[in-house]
Amino acid sequence: MKKSTIITQLLIVIAIVVVANLISRNLYFRLDFTEDQRYTLSKATKDILTELDNVITVKAYFTEDLPSQLAFVKNDLRDQLIEYENLSGGNLVFEFINPNESEELKQEAVQNGVAPLSINVVENDQRQQIQAFLGVVLKSGERSEAIPVVQPEGALEYDLTTAIKKLSILDKPKVGMISGYGEPNLNAYPQLLQQLSVLYDVESFNIADTFSIPNYYRALLWVGPKDTIPPIEFSKLDKYLDQGGKLFLSYSSVQGDLQQSSLQPAADIGLKSWISGKGLTYGNEFVIDQVCAAVTVQQRQGFFTINSQVNVPFFPRLSNFEDHPVTEGLEAILLPFANAFTINNADTTIKITPLIFTSERSGAVPAPGFIDIRKQWTERDFPVQEQILASSIENLGPGNGAIVVIGNGDFVLNGEGQQAQAVNQDNVNFASNAVDWLADDTGLIELRTKGITARQLDKIEDSTKNLLKYGNVFAPILLILVYAFIRRQVRRARKQRWREGNFA
Repeated sequence: MKKSTIITQLLIVIAIVVVANLISRNLYFRLDFTEDQRYTLSKATKDILTELDNVITVKAYFTEDLPSQLAFVKNDLRDQLIEYENLSGGNLVFEFINPNESEELKQEAVQNGVAPLSINVVENDQRQQIQAFLGVVLKSGERSEAIPVVQPEGALEYDLTTAIKKLSILDKPKVGMISGYGEPNLNAYPQLLQQLSVLYDVESFNIADTFSIPNYYRALLWVGPKDTIPPIEFSKLDKYLDQGGKLFLSYSSVQGDLQQSSLQPAADIGLKSWISGKGLTYGNEFVIDQVCAAVTVQQRQGFFTINSQVNVPFFPRLSNFEDHPVTEGLEAILLPFANAFTINNADTTIKITPLIFTSERSGAVPAPGFIDIRKQWTERDFPVQEQILASSIENLGPGNGAIVVIGNGDFVLNGEGQQAQAVNQDNVNFASNAVDWLADDTGLIELRTKGITARQLDKIEDSTKNLLKYGNVFAPILLILVYAFIRRQVRRARKQRWREGNFA
């Protein structure tokens, strides 16, 4: 072959590689075979990126040569940012920075909200601890949002997109948290406020201090009122709803206390009769469910005290949802000491949609009563199917107001100070989804609940378990032996043909 021909062919190959790289940069895509499509960008993300007006710069502060268990985090982030950059039409640019290269870069990362983590690694058969950075900072003008740590297997798309959304919104619509009647203050709901603050400016609103509810509130939240509410406040709410207002109501007609083993009816503060006039009746009993959460109980055995897990039917674990934007992507909500609802709607213009149900094995316990934590529950305790625990009410008044109501007043309550504790994430997602739906801004619902959070494993028979267990051990060995046998047969057949003079 002539030298000129070789050079020509080499130049053609180089040109093909260059063109392929240019095309792949503009037509970047990934094949996603995961069940929940976690590597496929949601419509909400695509809409936010294509509508960007200002340039957002992303600085990813990542240590080089991360341990193998963390190295994939950087690769996943880079792939994600490439897609974001392409979709933004040049309004999002990113760079990776290794803060370990200098003290100045370390200080820059820390000042921007990304602190180093202490990570244990094994090198040369010795365990060592290194300081590693795995954070991201997004900036638009003078405003910035930090993701201090990119968690392995975390909600990367949600973290990035919500940070971009925060930077791109200049005037957030207002959402009011009603106060004045014994409700916990805003500081008692940090998880809920963190999610709502992406799209809304959430502020406390004392309903007793105003003659009417301002119509600039995109939606109202009324969570856990305790004191009696005078009729004039309900008149304000009715007027607000008649004009197209929206309300999320979280309140229970019963009160339980696991520490005191107490089951009591809640004081009648006026909400039950008001909601009943909208077509939904509060139950006066505690809902119990065979599918429930467990609590840790101390038990004495001789001279020792041991901790054991005990299922508490008063803590229903709910995964039976109506197909509705408010419940999209949810997997399990925990509603301790909740009441059920019944529909009494006589007004055909009002639309009532149950949203959350118990399992097919549920029941009710009257109040007052007490909790026997060691009770041996039987099938006869759960004779009721699919009680309603949350519902939406639509088409209220000329303005088509709407309400989402749930039979528990504390399900998103973190508390304050040393009493604060995390709540189930899907509880927070439900409340956030409800506000988004009521406020007619459902863009982040799909993204917020993306990914598996609390999926329970299906019950597997012992015989199936053994089959899977031993199959995982012996199947690879069997496949290797089969492959070796086939290869040996092929080689023997080939040798036989050579002996016979058949070299084809």
